[in-house]
Amino acid sequence: MDRLYTPWRYAFINAEKADVCVFCAKLTMPDREAFVVYRGQNAFVCLNTFPYNNGHVMVIPNLHVASLAELPPPVAHEVMDLTQRCERVLRHVYRPDGLNMGVNLGKAAGAGVADHVHIHVLPRWTGDGNFMTVVAETRVLPEELATTWERLRAGFAESSA
Repeated sequence: MDRLYTPWRYAFINAEKADVCVFCAKLTMPDREAFVVYRGQNAFVCLNTFPYNNGHVMVIPNLHVASLAELPPPVAHEVMDLTQRCERVLRHVYRPDGLNMGVNLGKAAGAGVADHVHIHVLPRWTGDGNFMTVVAETRVLPEELATTWERLRAGFAESSA
């Protein structure tokens, strides 16, 4: 069995966490500063500031809960609707070969923010994991977060719900 290790994430996962939830703080921040590309009624979509690839977004409910099971049905439905919309927008804007989507519930499952549930959606391309990541513990991202924000913000504005 092959294993892919991500040692650059270890420091982030094990770092001392702030008293304020990073996702809850984004609820009152300006969109550009928070890298929020879309706000719905009960949830929002923002860039991952530690992305695996360009276009790596997260769908985050406004409600601060640790699991999908704790979300009231209308909020859970909106989260899933936004996840589907992310798929459409990312396919249109980035034209990836595939997409990864995932939820990490709890620190042991790899959640960097374990007490506020969120869904990762990220575009993937054949061969996007290269020697730089494996050997040098470095991600090669051809686009800055500000540019990704602009492209996806426009993509959400152009897309329908």
